[in-house]
Amino acid sequence: MTGRLPHIQEALRRHGLDALAVVPGSNLRYLAGLTLHAGLRLTMALTPGEGQPALVVPGLEHARVAATAGAAFRYYPWSDDEGPGNALARAVRDTGLGRGSVVGVEHTIMRVFELRALEQALPGAQFVDATPLLAELRMVKDAAELDAIRIAVQVIEATLRQTVTQVRAGMRERDVADLWERAIRAAGCLPAFETTVASGPNSANPHHTSGDRELQDGDMVVFDGGTVYRGYASDITRTFAVGHTSDEMRRVYDLVLAANAAGREAAAQPGATGESIDAAARQVIERGGYGSFFIHRTGHGIGLDVHEPPFIVAGSRAPLPIGATFTVEPGIYLRGIGGVRIEDDVVITVDGAESLTTFPREIQYIS
Repeated sequence: MTGRLPHIQEALRRHGLDALAVVPGSNLRYLAGLTLHAGLRLTMALTPGEGQPALVVPGLEHARVAATAGAAFRYYPWSDDEGPGNALARAVRDTGLGRGSVVGVEHTIMRVFELRALEQALPGAQFVDATPLLAELRMVKDAAELDAIRIAVQVIEATLRQTVTQVRAGMRERDVADLWERAIRAAGCLPAFETTVASGPNSANPHHTSGDRELQDGDMVVFDGGTVYRGYASDITRTFAVGHTSDEMRRVYDLVLAANAAGREAAAQPGATGESIDAAARQVIERGGYGSFFIHRTGHGIGLDVHEPPFIVAGSRAPLPIGATFTVEPGIYLRGIGGVRIEDDVVITVDGAESLTTFPREIQYIS
């Protein structure tokens, strides 16, 4: 927290906010290095535009939290018999907040009971969405964050390579996914999300849940997985073919491959935006006659969350800053037949862009 506090407080002033209120989740981890469970006991960090932040915390968590965060906060522990109201009121007072204060809150994360407690402690204050501020801070990854993402990428690629060598026609999707997840855990990491193996017609569902279908000759098989290393995630998708593919699915594969390359190339252009990258990838698929079958955005930011800003989609017009990390993952999905997606993790650099993922993109076959 101490290292990031000046940047946070500068951002608060730039956005016209008197304070930022965050609850357990990835934003609290980013701001203070704290990984706390979002339970029913109120935990809230208040960072004012000037001065020391405050942390309202259940008494049973106080010692553990203080051992991690040290002197970064003034602590306001509370017990189950007294409740959090007085502790939150003291924290609000000591951070200099009052009637008329403008406080940024997490619109998509803060729960109703947490917001109501803050409203009660700060009558007459204005609560606004802090998502733009938090996105601005978290979008630019520092060297330590990038190092963690690079290791997460290395693990997911090594375990995918290890898994695919063991896959054969006749295996169930869920068994293949389990092989991959066990390899991830054996490498000392955790899956970043539910590992997906989608075969045949199931590969036309971008968010398929691995099931009992057996891999068959002629299938396209989508492998989508990620790992978490020191809190930071990787995310990769590769599509393999079982035996002999149809002429159409091979055309589809080649289109998605070209779209992926176009998206990564667009990311390397000066002033690249989420919209420009999305357009570059989408145009390839549209010109190939499959535009209506590319049914999702081209990518999303990646970091402490698997999906975070920036979003690689039409309407995202702000130039991507150096250090922004995101996916490029065009796909084509033919319902009842099959689908193809090729996903890479990319970072904006001083020289353009770098693909952190390097696993081969050309079509590979499962026997």
